[in-house]
Amino acid sequence: MPMNLRSSHEPPHEAAVGVLVVDDQAAFRRVARAVIDATPGFNPVGEAASGDEALAFAEQLHPDLVLMDVQMPGMNGFEVARQLRRSHPESVVVLISLDDIEGFEPAVASCGASAFVLKQDLAPRTLRRLWTTHGGGP
Repeated sequence: MPMNLRSSHEPPHEAAVGVLVVDDQAAFRRVARAVIDATPGFNPVGEAASGDEALAFAEQLHPDLVLMDVQMPGMNGFEVARQLRRSHPESVVVLISLDDIEGFEPAVASCGASAFVLKQDLAPRTLRRLWTTHGGGP
């Protein structure tokens, strides 16, 4: 699959939190991008449709925040999060899924992800809360 780099139409604000969205569903990537665009202080820096793309983008883009789908074909979100935390410990990795976390707790804790969020709960206030809690931002 080709990589999909995306930058905001506005010049990035120096203090903006750069967000990489990783999900195999294009429809959800569009929704996540709209949420990021609607959140002041956040900038969508890239989109990846697979774990391999996510790792490649992280090398290129050095995102501050990575929204990572748990269930993807090939490398799942837990494994990608584990690799991202080793290679980019400064990036905050948040796992996302349509399914509740029940049964995922040990995997979330062991992969180094900072948090888990249901896709349906993704909103500007959620992004701000995640960054304030896990990224050190105001």
